[in-house]
Amino acid sequence: MLSRTARTAVLSRVRTRTGVVTAGVVASLAIAGTGVAAAAETPSADVFAAGPGALAQYTVNQAEIQTKAAEVEAKQAAEVKQAATASWVSPISDGYTLSATFGNSGDRWAAGHSGQDFAVPTGTPVKAVHGGTVVKAGGNGAGDGSAYGNAIVVKHASGTYSQYAHLSSVKVSVGQEVETGDTIGMSGNTGNSTGPHLHFEIRTTPDYGSAVDPAKFLRDHGVKL
Repeated sequence: MLSRTARTAVLSRVRTRTGVVTAGVVASLAIAGTGVAAAAETPSADVFAAGPGALAQYTVNQAEIQTKAAEVEAKQAAEVKQAATASWVSPISDGYTLSATFGNSGDRWAAGHSGQDFAVPTGTPVKAVHGGTVVKAGGNGAGDGSAYGNAIVVKHASGTYSQYAHLSSVKVSVGQEVETGDTIGMSGNTGNSTGPHLHFEIRTTPDYGSAVDPAKFLRDHGVKL
């Protein structure tokens, strides 16, 4: 059995160690803005005087606070990621001219123009208009035909697909996850193109023939072109 002096020394070390751990929990929760930091306090002398059971319960309470802090941190990270994919943006940030529009007729298009053209110099960064997964990427229109040149198709969670064509370079690969505004390629003049520009489509499937008016779609989703 420990002497009175030895017990005092042990309790002193326990109090010191517990206080350090608790201080770390309080700081973490305060930074996370959880509002529960006040619950994590250095144990009073009464906790130790009450015996091992009280100290054990105190330890459980601190573990619950730490778990809560981890849950809040994970939720905040998820919210940040969701915010990044919640909005839609233009595929070209600025400095473009809207040229051929959806449905234009002429010798260049067998069944009308299937997208919206953004006239920009070769090498202009092309952005993902919304978060999603790359399902097509590469030459020959990424499988949609040589007229598109180098192209990319991104699948979005809404079941909508966006296509980017005539690129000078492709910066993503099939299966890659992208977020809203990520640079996925560079504009160019590849394929059946009469000058450097981005050909942009919104589709209901990943394949040619399912396009809808992309300019109207973006405007309906809050994008000013």
